[in-house]
Amino acid sequence: MKYNFDEQIDRRSTGCVKWDMTPDKDVLPLWVADMDFRAAPAILEAVKKRAEHGVFGYTVVEDDYYDAVISWFHRRHQWNIERDEILYTTGVVPAMSVAIKALTMPSEKVVILSPDYNCFFSSVRNNGCEVVEAVLVKAGSRFSVDWQDFEAKCADEKTTVFLLCNPHNPTGRVWTKEELERMNDICLRHHVKVVSDEIHCELVMPGHVFQPFAAVSEACRQNSVILNSPSKSFNIAGLQVANIICSQPEWRRRLDRAININEVCDLNPFGPVALKAAYNESEDWIDELNQYLWGNYQALCVFAKEHLPQWRVCTLEGTYLPWIDITATGMMSQEYSDRLLSEAKVWVNPGTMYGAQSGEGYIRMNIACPRSLLMEALQRCELMNKSKNDGD
Repeated sequence: MKYNFDEQIDRRSTGCVKWDMTPDKDVLPLWVADMDFRAAPAILEAVKKRAEHGVFGYTVVEDDYYDAVISWFHRRHQWNIERDEILYTTGVVPAMSVAIKALTMPSEKVVILSPDYNCFFSSVRNNGCEVVEAVLVKAGSRFSVDWQDFEAKCADEKTTVFLLCNPHNPTGRVWTKEELERMNDICLRHHVKVVSDEIHCELVMPGHVFQPFAAVSEACRQNSVILNSPSKSFNIAGLQVANIICSQPEWRRRLDRAININEVCDLNPFGPVALKAAYNESEDWIDELNQYLWGNYQALCVFAKEHLPQWRVCTLEGTYLPWIDITATGMMSQEYSDRLLSEAKVWVNPGTMYGAQSGEGYIRMNIACPRSLLMEALQRCELMNKSKNDGD
């Protein structure tokens, strides 16, 4: 491979949430969705060049920024975006809050597919709305939509927005064109707007293709607000840059107003240069990254089958966050993740973070790290399981 994803980079003492928030120095953190890989060389060079200028005042977002976004999604995903459809902001979570504020009234309902990204719950509630969970159903190692339940939730007269995660965190689903179209058909029948968080859109495993919601059909384009960013895929979340894409002029006016109300209207000097370097010069890097992540996922599956038989690793179609069924351990999600942290010194997320009921019996693990680190963490988990079984 051209890029060295095996390199172990010491991130401690850098103000790193993932590593510096660990309770002990010997903990291996596989929790928050943050990769342990150095950013693509083109991004590093662009940020370095900007830093060398030495003045970091207020930043204008120029034409080449919009050109980079438009070119990337046309080239990569056959999605044609117009410049005036793009509103920039500081991150996808702030963008989510903006969209909810712009498209709902307090006390209205927002449907999500549960288990779901934990910030979906907080963003909806922080804007005075009610979260309604349409619970995904599991068949084998893969999740799908319960269409009858989803339609019933959308049909509620108080439901005004469907908040979609595409690809889905934490179940790892990459929704198909047919599934997305069916979601929109149901939403249109019940006058429900779609807000699609597509931050993981470049992180797709072999055999799967990411489908932008707005590119499914003209009906989907007209009924959606899309949230995306290079932050997750290119490991530049700390540079704080994201986009809201919407074709509806009136919705866009309300979104722009909400961006300003929430005070997330200005980017730092490094965000735009990093985005341009990612989208214009780093396509081969993301392709190699996905190959490496796929190798990590396969290593996880093989190890679990041979050494952690109580784990059932769900199919990973997208993201780098495998969803693991641990019901065979006989422990609740929080108890099991607590024991992994205290005894194995491995930090993962309990499934209940993503739905109190729908996430019970699962853990979420971040495999975006050098393979040697992942294997060390898995060996620690095996030792803890052996210790527990010996004790039993």
